[in-house]
Amino acid sequence: MTLDTPDQGYHYHVMRRAIELIDRGGEAMPLEELAHEMNMSPAHFQRVFSRWAGVSPKRFQQYLALGHAKRLLQDRFTTLEASHALGLSGSGRLHDLFLRWEAMSPGEFARRGAGLTVRHGWFDGPFGQTLAMGTDRGLCGLAFAEETGPEAAFADMTARWPMARFTHDPESVRGWVEAAFAQKGEARLHMIGTPMQIKVWEALMRIPSGHVSTYSEIAQAVGNPRAVRAVGTAIGRNPVSFLIPCHRALRKSGGLGGYHWGLPVKRAILAYESARAAG
Repeated sequence: MTLDTPDQGYHYHVMRRAIELIDRGGEAMPLEELAHEMNMSPAHFQRVFSRWAGVSPKRFQQYLALGHAKRLLQDRFTTLEASHALGLSGSGRLHDLFLRWEAMSPGEFARRGAGLTVRHGWFDGPFGQTLAMGTDRGLCGLAFAEETGPEAAFADMTARWPMARFTHDPESVRGWVEAAFAQKGEARLHMIGTPMQIKVWEALMRIPSGHVSTYSEIAQAVGNPRAVRAVGTAIGRNPVSFLIPCHRALRKSGGLGGYHWGLPVKRAILAYESARAAG
């Protein structure tokens, strides 16, 4: 998958409009009707969906449906202790992506980024306009701006490390971002957070693509089963979307819960991963 190509953002906007149409109708729509609503020919619409999602529009609607989260909990729920036993914690392979990560020490975190250079760039990715930030040690930020707007996304990310030096340098992070979205090659993460946040983020990375877990299960996995609210806050503060997969955390009821970059993005990512897992 190559970034910075115009059709990447275009695909996300098609998905976003499809979500709105499906929600409005309350049921699956025929290919011809969806294509007409989007001012596209059925053949072109089919190609766009299939290229982005890997499955037909008819099948993809199953993954976009509001009830899909409940089905995921029934069919693809992950117990994190089992994931740990299988060796999915720590550095490892996620499909064809080799992901390495290290955490900033508590002392470094307390300095709020002082002495740290964070390089950043904007990319046109599969979920729309994407802001990537990285240090010499790896990606420290990955934000989706389609719902929030680019200015708000940039302000949000820079405020997390207010004493850092920020410099525009897309090429320094491009390789990691391309590997992340292609799920091939190697990506590095530099996790900048409190010790509690980092424990939660490491637990999230044990949830395989196409699977989900719950806030309470994650609280259990980090050794504090009563801290569901604190776990939810840590998930919401995840700075590296997609690679630290906070979108895979759901409520026990099957509700989507929150998502820092907008629920339409969360639904699109879950549908995207479900299509690939089923394929």
